[in-house]
This record gives sequence, structure tokens and C-alpha cells, in this order.
Amino acid sequence: EVKLVESGGGSVQAGGSLRLSCAASGPPYFYNNKCVGWFRQAPGKEREGVAAIYTGGGATMYADSVKGRFTISHDSSKNTVFLQMSGLKAEDSGTYYCAADPSAFCLPTVTPATYQYWGQGTQVTVSS
Repeated sequence: EVKLVESGGGSVQAGGSLRLSCAASGPPYFYNNKCVGWFRQAPGKEREGVAAIYTGGGATMYADSVKGRFTISHDSSKNTVFLQMSGLKAEDSGTYYCAADPSAFCLPTVTPATYQYWGQGTQVTVSS
């Protein structure tokens, strides 16, 4: 069974930084050549894509709202995808989820419908 577990959330002041982690487990080589995305959802709002990465080559995509502030990366030796967040704003608050698209020839996108496997989420609160 494929499982994604997020960690690293917390409460920070505006302008601060956090690094989120998404650890993947499952069948052998599941992590390889996959698209993994980070999404967030604030109370009363729709879930929105934040960033995505292709683990087979490193191609990335970012939502316009986080470009220049967030960086997505991965460590294949740990089957883990990271989201480094800096210059945090109050509007960045929400529950952050990681998700995986197992499709062959996937492209990293910030469209939620593209992804099939989802973690339980980690909470990020930014105080202004």
C-alpha cells in the first residue's frame, strides 16, 4: 500500500521559514519517476496547488503565489520530497498535503485532480 506522511508544520511569525517533508513508502521503486506535489487548504477555501516535482529528472512547477519564496526538492535516498518555505505570509496558513501521481510519463502540475495518492496533511500557521 502506498503511504505518504507529511511532517514539519508548525506556527511561525510572518517572514519566517519552515521546511515540510513528505516521506513516501510502498512497493519497491514506487518513488522513482513519479510526480509529487504539495497542496494546501485554508478553512473555507478550495484546495490549491503549491509546487510539484518530477522525481525522475527534477523538473519543477510552482504556483505564482509562491514563486521566489518556496522551493521544492527531493532526496531519492530517503524517498522524501521537501518544501522549503521562506518569507511566509499570513495567507500561506493552512493544512499542507503532499500527493503523488503514479502515471507513466507524468508532468509535475499544481492541479489537484492529477494526483491519486494523498497524505494526511500537516498544519502551517503564520501569524501576522
